[in-house]
Amino acid sequence: MLSVLTFNLRFGLANDGPNNWSRRKKAFPSLLKTYQADFISFQEANDFQTDFLKKILNEYNVIGEKKAVLPFWQNNIIFYKKTWKCVYHEHFFLSPTPTIPSRSRKSRWPRQCTMGIFKKEDMSVICINTHFDFDAEVQTESARIITERLSHLPSDLPAFLMGDFNASPSDPCYKIFTEQIREPTVTEGNFKNIFEEPFPGTFHGFTGRTDGDHIDWILYRGRLVPKHAKIIQDMFDGIYPSDHFPLHVTFI
Repeated sequence: MLSVLTFNLRFGLANDGPNNWSRRKKAFPSLLKTYQADFISFQEANDFQTDFLKKILNEYNVIGEKKAVLPFWQNNIIFYKKTWKCVYHEHFFLSPTPTIPSRSRKSRWPRQCTMGIFKKEDMSVICINTHFDFDAEVQTESARIITERLSHLPSDLPAFLMGDFNASPSDPCYKIFTEQIREPTVTEGNFKNIFEEPFPGTFHGFTGRTDGDHIDWILYRGRLVPKHAKIIQDMFDGIYPSDHFPLHVTFI
């Protein structure tokens, strides 16, 4: 059995008034104590947010850090319990030049992906964390980049793909991952969503409303069976930790 949590932190330098990071960060100790997981993926992580999370998650290691020259740089990071060993990892950009810091021509930001293989006793899994841009064409291109790079890893390993995709399950990028649009680079196994239709809202803009778009996903494939999945709609210490709801799932 293993558990996974994914969460868009919300850009720590944003001028969010009463929802500024300086106030929201007090919610994270309670959140992460209540909803523990083997793997935790965060999107929109500034360096100072990652440093703060390291102090809370001292039983975890982390991949995906890229120390930035620019203070507004954001990473997609994966915290993993120290009971797991990371045997391979890579960080790449969702652009025509994935190994060079870059962005697609129509992309507003230089979007990225962090991917790793993790081993614990006789079990190995692939964990992927990403954050897509807003343009549908860029999203489709990004999905193809991820599936192509994933095709170089062992196809028999269970995998989960998490992140903020800025897209709904009706959009083409989702259909690439779930093979509703067949991609030649995907050789085995469709990704499935831990949730079913009607897909629950994950973006709420600090309102707590539950009827927003389902743009944050946990997709999985291989020998994984979701036992319990939840959109975490709680406030912690009187505040929402982000403008997105976290997603948590336990697999057996």
